[in-house]
Amino acid sequence: MPTVNQNSLRPTTMAPRRVKYVRRLDQVEQLSPEQRDRLGPVTARYVFRANDYYLGLIDWDDPDDPIRQLIIPREEELAEWGTLDASNEESVTVAHGVQHKYTDTVLLLCNEVCGAYCRYCFRKRLFMDDNDEVTNDVSEGLRYIADHPEVTNVLLTGGDPLLMSTRRLVEIFEALRAIPHVKIIRLGSKMPAFDPYRVLNDPDLQAAFRTYSTPTQRIYLMAHFDHPRELTDVAIQGIDACIRNGVICLNQCPMIKGINDDPHVLADMYATLSYIGCPPYYLFQGRPTAGNEPYEIPIVQGWQTFQRALTLGSGLARRARLCMSHETGKIEIMGVDDEHMYLRYHQAKHDEDLGRFLVCRRDDEAYWFDQLEVVTHAPSHV
Repeated sequence: MPTVNQNSLRPTTMAPRRVKYVRRLDQVEQLSPEQRDRLGPVTARYVFRANDYYLGLIDWDDPDDPIRQLIIPREEELAEWGTLDASNEESVTVAHGVQHKYTDTVLLLCNEVCGAYCRYCFRKRLFMDDNDEVTNDVSEGLRYIADHPEVTNVLLTGGDPLLMSTRRLVEIFEALRAIPHVKIIRLGSKMPAFDPYRVLNDPDLQAAFRTYSTPTQRIYLMAHFDHPRELTDVAIQGIDACIRNGVICLNQCPMIKGINDDPHVLADMYATLSYIGCPPYYLFQGRPTAGNEPYEIPIVQGWQTFQRALTLGSGLARRARLCMSHETGKIEIMGVDDEHMYLRYHQAKHDEDLGRFLVCRRDDEAYWFDQLEVVTHAPSHV
């Protein structure tokens, strides 16, 4: 009878490190006083937050450093462009902090803070003072889920659920596991990139993963690495700690101008993610969210970059789908030729759209579905 490697069941720990968070640009010593003054109006509109671990990944001698572009505000964010709720999540909000857009999946917006704030965030409205979409009290959401047996997946998001206390996470895990039809708990989190020590130095969290991620009801970590430089040795150890404690890991991120819109950069990240057991799941077209204009890539350019990246890796590094999280569903970009763009509803808000194939006129300037001219609506069975 085979023996169990007990080392694989032990909590993964490192020398304790507690990252130091900063919430004001004057705490970022690498920025000059003049730069802080110019960026002040940006942080007044869209909140800034980072930590010393993540800021330490920046090459401050390079003004175009991708990690810097991801975390440090830019004046261009103040351009009047886009809307705060670009995918109209309000329309699928069924209770306070509860979204139900796709039949089998419910989102619980259970935390209103992230480890740091990506400048291209599509939910930056949640972090504004006058927003109350998020709730720490998920009891109403739990009742809703229990009353809807079609729900097999629950995504904890917000904000970042891994910034919640382990005690609170355990309470939610336990409550969800008491609902028989909930088979998958998803954690949408960028903490493995922003602060890997959150998992590495918390044996209680690792124990919770082992308890509530079972052979028939898994916890999935929907990680959020945007650039290969985020995949540091300690970040990889953080992913390994999740895997060793029973969590299935996948990665999803948007394509972002100046960060991962180079096919070799994207392929490098996808390859490393496949090596460490956190393969790519979705690559998202950036939503037209207010403040996000400097980070947007046209759809055709993004598809070309994505396709080139896929040719540079193995099959396990090619598993991502390029999708737009549109108000009507996840619209996958399937192909582009000289005249047309070919799209398909990978997920849909309305059942009749699920699987529907769309042919649109090619538009190299369009960055979102609403800008495209649909030529043909093919039935979903095509």
